[in-house]
Amino acid sequence: MLGEPNNQFSLTRVALSTRGRAKTNFLSVVTSRRTPVERGGRTRIAGRTIRLLALETLALAVSLSAPGQAPVITSFSQNGVLVCSNLYPGSTATVQQASSLIGTWSNLVAMTAGSNQSIVAEVPVIVAGAPMFYRVLGVAVPAGMAVIPAGNFTMGDNLDGTSDALPLHTVYVSAFYMDRYEVTKALWDEVYSWAVAHGYSFEYGAVGKANNHPTQTVTWFESAKWCNARSEKEGKVPAYYTDAGLSVRYRSGWVAPYVSWSSGYRLPTEAEWEKAARSGASGQRFPWGDTISWSQANYNANPSGYPYDVNPTSGYNPAWTSGGTPYTTAVGSFGANAYGLYDMAGNVSEWCWDWYGSYSSAAQNDPRGPTGGTSRVHRGGGWADRAPGCRTAAYRSYRAANSRFNFIGFRCVLSAAQ
Repeated sequence: MLGEPNNQFSLTRVALSTRGRAKTNFLSVVTSRRTPVERGGRTRIAGRTIRLLALETLALAVSLSAPGQAPVITSFSQNGVLVCSNLYPGSTATVQQASSLIGTWSNLVAMTAGSNQSIVAEVPVIVAGAPMFYRVLGVAVPAGMAVIPAGNFTMGDNLDGTSDALPLHTVYVSAFYMDRYEVTKALWDEVYSWAVAHGYSFEYGAVGKANNHPTQTVTWFESAKWCNARSEKEGKVPAYYTDAGLSVRYRSGWVAPYVSWSSGYRLPTEAEWEKAARSGASGQRFPWGDTISWSQANYNANPSGYPYDVNPTSGYNPAWTSGGTPYTTAVGSFGANAYGLYDMAGNVSEWCWDWYGSYSSAAQNDPRGPTGGTSRVHRGGGWADRAPGCRTAAYRSYRAANSRFNFIGFRCVLSAAQ
């Protein structure tokens, strides 16, 4: 079971039921943990005014959450069954009730969120003419991210991969969050604009074929700085620093930064990346199984060269080649793995934290790779790679940290302690 994060967000949806029915119309507001107050047909929340729904509305839900979080109450039935989702697995969620939004809230039940990130609670049946409000206090999964549960897995590949995927070794990885999608051009541009206006400098920046395509042609250094900028933009303590005392935030230059592992957005370690890509499976070549085709990933097919490449034809899918190289696809164009992550094989290869180095046969806890080196790892393969390059564990790509290629991008992770 996952440990509960230390920094708990309060995520509240308030459901008002009247006339013995619970027809729910949700009005969602993303804000901080503050209590709404009714004022003459309006609700004032964290400095914002929202006009209440029309009088014929029989139920109202208002979401109070940390910035960027999704609302948590997903349904509230007439027979008093409340479903709350997007909760951190293993965390405690408390259902509360009150007779008015400005009344005193009382606890009804405290429940543990399951592995499906939800709870199902039964609340008292509503009495006609006696309105009642319900809300849930809990810990939400950050918007756009997936939970990667803590646990052991076998890292490496002994099927028909390269020798540097050996020896197989047992690795324990603590729970963390990972972006469901590769960082898009749109997200890169948004954070980049904020960063350069707040003391960051980038030697090259990054590009993307379209706003919903992955950003690429980005160095490892600038990926790390961008992670810091994303953290600061969202009010988080950043992960990367230029000094061992973790006091000087990494905002410029090309340096091998020091890391506060429990803070802010950062690049995944190679072990974190592989565990996330495997999504609970073991002993298979790809996140979904042992074969690959254009229906599963964006890659350069060559079925005559690899028996596990079962695509009918060779080369690039013509549907992806318009506009010239790079032949990237919109993120999320293919199915997600069991953890809800997209494009963990193909599209663009993804920078990891680790210096490249040989594996050890010893069991490890949260390994972070060698302490130094000449190249940084990138994993998952890209649009230009053949099937072996898209393997989950067998192909460990690495390049100098100042390299820029149109088939390399990245995605971010967050410690579950946040």
